[in-house]
This record gives sequence, C-alpha cells and structure tokens, in this order.
Amino acid sequence: MVTVFPELQTERDVLRRLAGRLMELAHLPEMATRQRQWTALKDLRPERPMVFFETTSLEDYVVDEELHCQDPALRGVEKFMRWQIRHAEEVGDDIVIEPCWKIPWQVSGTNYGVEIQSTHAQDSAGQQHGYSFTHPIHTPDDLQRLTPRTWTVDREATRRWAARLDELFGDILPVVITGIGFVHSALTQDAYKLIGNDNLLMWPYDEPEAIHRLMAYLREDRKAYFTWLQQEELLGLNNDWTFHGSACGYTTDLPQAGYAGTPRLRDLWSWMESQETTMHSPEMFSEFFLPYMAEVAGLFGLIYYGCCEPVHDRFAMVREAIPHVRGVSVSPWCDKPQIAELLGKRHIFSRKPNPSPMSGATPDWEALEQDLDATLDAAKDCHLEFIYRDVYRINGDRPRLRKWVELVRSRIG
Repeated sequence: MVTVFPELQTERDVLRRLAGRLMELAHLPEMATRQRQWTALKDLRPERPMVFFETTSLEDYVVDEELHCQDPALRGVEKFMRWQIRHAEEVGDDIVIEPCWKIPWQVSGTNYGVEIQSTHAQDSAGQQHGYSFTHPIHTPDDLQRLTPRTWTVDREATRRWAARLDELFGDILPVVITGIGFVHSALTQDAYKLIGNDNLLMWPYDEPEAIHRLMAYLREDRKAYFTWLQQEELLGLNNDWTFHGSACGYTTDLPQAGYAGTPRLRDLWSWMESQETTMHSPEMFSEFFLPYMAEVAGLFGLIYYGCCEPVHDRFAMVREAIPHVRGVSVSPWCDKPQIAELLGKRHIFSRKPNPSPMSGATPDWEALEQDLDATLDAAKDCHLEFIYRDVYRINGDRPRLRKWVELVRSRIG
C-alpha cells in the first residue's frame, strides 16, 4: 500500500511533472548517442571532441522565484530538477540526463582534532564566493594536536529519504541509492587549511620534517576514509555522469576485472589535484607532496588530475608517479602547446576555458574565439574535451551559453 503525504500534495504534483520531463529527456536518442561518445573519449578512442558548460555554479540560472515547493529538502530537489531540464533544453552541449534519481549514502565524520573555521566575504550582489580560514596549526609542535578522523553512515535516514522521494515520483523517475561516487582525493587543500599559505611555503625550507609529517597524516586520513567506505559497502560506481573533475566518467575500463556487484576502490575514478602548491617548484612538489598524493591515487582505477593550477611544468613527474592518470585539466594558466605535447594520445586534454570572457554583463566573443582557436591548434593531436567551469554571473543572459557551444561546434565540425 502506497503512503500518501497529504501536506505535500501540491509539491508532489510539481515534482511529478518535473520527473516526467526528466524521463522524457533521458530517453531522447541524443542521450544515448552522447553517452556512447563520452565513453569513446574516456576510453581514448574518441569520435569527436566533447563539450560541456557547467551551469551549477551560475547564481541566477534557476532563481528562487521559480520554485513552488516549500519544504526545504523538496525545494532543493525541485531546483536541481529544474536546473537539469533547463540545461538540457537550452544549452545544446553534451549533457546526459540519466533515467533515474540518484541518492548517495548520508555519511558524516569528525574533524581533525582541531577546528577549521572559515569566514566568507559577501560581494555587491550578496553572494559569498571569497573566504578565508583560521589555520589552526601554527607551529610544527601543533601537529601533535591532530587526531585520526572517524566516520559514520546513517543508512536509515538515507533509506527514509529515498522512500519519501520514491512515493512522490518514483513510479515516473526511479529513485536509486547509488552509493558514494564523487571521490575527491586532494590532500594539499586541507594542508593549506590547516597550516596556512605562509607555512605551506616556508616549512619545506625551515621545517621539512613537519611538512612530511603533515602530508603523511593526510595520506593516512584519506586511505582510512576510502577504505572505510569500501568495507562498509558504501561506494557507488562512477563510470556514468558522475562528476570527477571533468564532465563525466563514462568508460568501459571501469569497473575492473573481478567486479561482482559491490564496488571496490579500484573500480572507481578519483579526482586528484594540488592547486595550493603552484608556487612550489616542480622538484619541491615532487619531494614534499606528490609521493603522498600518488599513494592515495593508487587505490583507484582511474585518475582525473588537476583543477585550476597549471600542470605543464610538473605533469611528467605526475605521470611517472600516477601512471593511471586518464584525464588532465588544462586550465587558463596552463601552457597549452607544452601540455599537449606531454599528453599526446595517452591522456584526455580537458580544456577549461578562462571564465572571465563569458562572465558579467557582456561576453568578450573575440577573446573566446581566440582562446578556442589557440586550444584547437595546440590540441590538434590530442583527445579533447571542453569543460567550461566557474562562470558565476551572466546577468540573466542564458542564450550566451548556447552561443558559445555553437561557436565550439562550428570550429570542431
């Protein structure tokens, strides 16, 4: 017998209509075509360059005035549904809408034994993008304050949430508990949060053993967390539309041989990056940070490497330490010809265009065209994807997104 939530009747109608539209989109022929083409690219046998414009960061892509649900949790579901539908209908890129609503396990954990507090700054539009941290570790002696983290999972709360959504729209859009598929393995982000930029720069000179102690601690923390997820059978395969630093993880190379239905770490992608060490020389990066990162990366089947940092001056070292790197972020600060030569056809050239020309009141189309042409020239012998990220404000001008996609398609054929 199906339980009815009378107080949610209006919200139920709203979510069911949106779920129906998502299912219609998921079954469009182009979704299957895109999935095949993404898979070909991630398998290093691309049919064509792939294109994705990440709209989740846009402040005004779906505004609160459009939402009907009053329950905060259901309001979040509604907003994400509307985002997916709008993106699929308007942008014209290679987004894939999958025919289900995915839910991860609800996992929580303790802190490092010290509090990392953040202070956010509000901009002129009332949004909070900039922030700073307290950096609780000030001296090498403070490292003894760090304690091992522990984690718990609330399976019942996860199942209750899944059941609630299933009763609302599961007969239209299946609700599935898929496990933890987003696996961000970065270590230096938390190293920065714990000790601050000054210590991150100076300790390799003044206190090298302290840096090694910190990185060893973070390495063991990540290994413990990921191993716990595996032991508790909380992992979810991410060889689908799951974000891992790039647009998706479609590939036939995962899960690996021996997979019997319960995901293991080696069946997953993981995202590894080190934006905080760009001011360290490649040699210093290789000595103090990369070995610890590589040990964590070794737990997984495939790695997407990089974010906003330039990687051209150290990728040869990264590849030697992490040979199963498949995709590499080519940020606006990366030397495109140099990294293209290093990547060749062994990796994916994952281009992240500069967000500035697309942001604000008026796009700079000349700059966008120049960047596109420079990218295509540099990456002409590479496996290429365009992942436009970190655009926050477009002044309500959504058509510019499709115009950029059409510009890219006009160049790549």
